[in-house]
Amino acid sequence: MAKPKVATTSLAGCFGCHMSILDIDERILKLVELVDFDKSPIDDIKKFTGRCAVGLIEGGCCNEENVEVLRSFREHCDVLISLGDCAIMGGIPALRNTIPLQECYDEAYLNGPTVHNPSRQIPNDPELPLLLHKVYPCHEVVKIDYHLAGCPPPADTIWEALVALLTNKPVALPYELVKYD
Repeated sequence: MAKPKVATTSLAGCFGCHMSILDIDERILKLVELVDFDKSPIDDIKKFTGRCAVGLIEGGCCNEENVEVLRSFREHCDVLISLGDCAIMGGIPALRNTIPLQECYDEAYLNGPTVHNPSRQIPNDPELPLLLHKVYPCHEVVKIDYHLAGCPPPADTIWEALVALLTNKPVALPYELVKYD
């Protein structure tokens, strides 16, 4: 029987949640016994090869490409998990939500203290994804089935949630794995 597939992606985030996945240490060998990784930076597969049991989403949506990737994950994954505070609330990237987008461009490309831009052009190549006017948490774009909070969520929390889902058990995380003091 084929193993279930897991897909992961990083949107507007820092890759810290993927580092937390890798922090399950030697249990990664047990995870590989349970699943095949599909589209993921973990195995460098760029496109979905089939239906996935679980999709792990790190980061929020700050540009059109993030929205497209997230919608594709919702389409290809039975269960979708927002992994970390950026995916759940927008995190650090959402700090720009109170600033008009044009002001962000001006600071980044024209008037910032370290900017050297003699042509005074703001990048507008069609290959660059268009920025959204704000950073959206994933659940505001697609239906998300589970949220694992933290910056990043602890490796043990990710492990327990994944194993429960992959073995058809309820995701019941003990208090120790979801408290933050």
